[in-house]
Amino acid sequence: MSIGALGTLLKACVEDGAGIGFILPLGQEKAEAFWQKQVASVENGSAFLMVARENETIAGIVMLAPAPQDNGGHRAEVAKLMVHPHHRRKGLARKLMAAIDGLALSLDRWLLVLDTVTGDRAEKLYPTCGYQKVGSIPDYAYGSHGTLDATTVFYKDLR
Repeated sequence: MSIGALGTLLKACVEDGAGIGFILPLGQEKAEAFWQKQVASVENGSAFLMVARENETIAGIVMLAPAPQDNGGHRAEVAKLMVHPHHRRKGLARKLMAAIDGLALSLDRWLLVLDTVTGDRAEKLYPTCGYQKVGSIPDYAYGSHGTLDATTVFYKDLR
């Protein structure tokens, strides 16, 4: 898997307004440096990456980070769900979320948690994938355009 292609996906999503931890402008070099660290986590087994492709192009991704704590062997965090703007409205996000459920269960992780920018399109997606809204935290993080955004926290019990 190409770090360059992952960087391009990240950059396109942030430029489209995705609240995934970056502020504009986001250069390709910074996007690739982020993915270098994530790939290292995948290689050492502390995270998992699922990729959706269309014609050999990375169209979307999602990550799963199992809780490392002794008392958290049943849970994992879902992170960095991204679908390239050119590949949206095709059901890829839902397919990635269903695939992450299967991966989590195969790892005996049945409680999934995630958060998303309040008001973002993803906030509407997660309940349709079986996630329950816990609540919102105001002024949680700076969005891609540099303003403080609230985050909404969700969980899903796969049992």
